[in-house]
Amino acid sequence: MIRYLKTFVTAAETASFSAAGARLGLTQSAVSAQIQRLEDDLGVQLFERTGRAVSLSDDGRRLLAQAQGVIAGYQAMRGEAGAFGAQAALAPIHVGAILTVQLGLLPGAVQRWTSLGAMPHLDIVPGMSVQLLAQLDAKELDLAVMIRPRIGVPADMKWLTLMEEPYVAIAPKGTRGTVADWATALPFVRYNRRSYGGDLVERYLRRHRLWVREGIELDEPEVILRMVRARLGWSIVPATLIGLPVDGGVASASAKSARGSAPGVQVLPLSGVPLMREIGVLVRQSALKRAPVATLMKCLTEEAQSRG
Repeated sequence: MIRYLKTFVTAAETASFSAAGARLGLTQSAVSAQIQRLEDDLGVQLFERTGRAVSLSDDGRRLLAQAQGVIAGYQAMRGEAGAFGAQAALAPIHVGAILTVQLGLLPGAVQRWTSLGAMPHLDIVPGMSVQLLAQLDAKELDLAVMIRPRIGVPADMKWLTLMEEPYVAIAPKGTRGTVADWATALPFVRYNRRSYGGDLVERYLRRHRLWVREGIELDEPEVILRMVRARLGWSIVPATLIGLPVDGGVASASAKSARGSAPGVQVLPLSGVPLMREIGVLVRQSALKRAPVATLMKCLTEEAQSRG
């Protein structure tokens, strides 16, 4: 909450959320979100908003001095705590991760990391990639293991690619025909179009003019897999991290020769240019200076490489 108080004080000094963001290294939307959360927590409105202009409300003026006092007290505490450098090095690391990474990549990577000796506490935060990016932007996370952002990598962050994960089509066990046949005959269990991974599926469907029968729309490939196993329809999902077979020649193999299976589902490759999602680590540059964070990223890389 200290971070939100600092944002409040800076916004009060600049009378602008965008100017406060420029000073703090945040986007205007991140400043607005932090102010909103602080207002919700305090139960008061701190600013009067008129278009893009903001000004302190009566409650905001009343609480400003108290906020400045709390910040000053906290900074004094940090000065005293600075003497304990070894303890500071073991401060918690806040890691965001999409669900398929939590299930398929993170356990092995963390096992490698902890085997190296005493390590900081890990706070694992779940979410879709778009949500994790917003939390990184708001400095609520140190790093996130996610799908590469379409909008590019912010200047104060670094991207490290871990793996490229191919997509496959899945249908209930025993389903016959091609992907086009599935699209005609079965409801489509859709990977959420608002997510980075789901947007790739939507683009693929449009590019190949596959018209689907809309069924359920979900955020997570692992849950989609379970829905297909329950015979609720067919889907297109990333394969590797949820344990689906991927033929080495997915791009060129025919549907008949490359047909595979996994418990409860039938698997087919996708035609045309391989559909892939890039999984990696987006880390704040300031967090990367901490040795345990850099070591964790190395362990994530090793675990991804072990999966071939």
